[in-house]
Amino acid sequence: MTGTTRARSQCAGRWQRLAFPVGLLFVLCAISTWAAEPATITFSLNFPDSDPERYTIAVQSDGHARYECLARISDQSDEREAYQTEFSFSDTTRAQIFDLAARARYFSGKVDSGNRKLAFTGTKKLSYKDGQRETTAAYNFSSVPAVQQLTTLFQSVSATLEFGRRLAYYHRYQKLALDDELKHMEDEVKRGDLLELQAVKPVLQQIYDDGSVLNVVRARAQRIMEMGNGPAPAR
Repeated sequence: MTGTTRARSQCAGRWQRLAFPVGLLFVLCAISTWAAEPATITFSLNFPDSDPERYTIAVQSDGHARYECLARISDQSDEREAYQTEFSFSDTTRAQIFDLAARARYFSGKVDSGNRKLAFTGTKKLSYKDGQRETTAAYNFSSVPAVQQLTTLFQSVSATLEFGRRLAYYHRYQKLALDDELKHMEDEVKRGDLLELQAVKPVLQQIYDDGSVLNVVRARAQRIMEMGNGPAPAR
């Protein structure tokens, strides 16, 4: 081997030794990025002339969630407001959501039943996004059991958050309406129609702490908070 050939061979060897760690570093960085980016599942419903007429719930794999809606400011008004709030799902519900998404193949297959004879109950969308995939499916009604369960779950959470939104409005502007709203909420909790009561605990706590609110109303707010601390109702 000549001196020039030997030098070229040594140089190539050095580049090969250097290239492997660089390639490995790139792969490790990509994996780290995927792992650092939380998976997100989003449910949305668009149903004109209903209340709320549209809303979105986005939940990350760490449980952090965001709720946005367009709804009437109160039962006595046709005026709409854009509302948003953030909260954390309980570990049990968060795990259930992501398990159901996996069972539904992350909404990558056929989701809508295709039955045009069914009544329209709003355009629903389920989306999944993480560092490796992004899928979305729209439907009116789905015959996929996991999608049915997710739809019911998210609608129950929305119902809870809507109580929180209205209670905050009544507490600020119309305290005499609090009693009827809390009675309605308490009935729905007892029926098992509401989920994730901890998401609206701050407004319930504010009502309970407010000495200008009737004692019977404050007591009802306290009962609902205590119901939220117990096991979830059977569904």
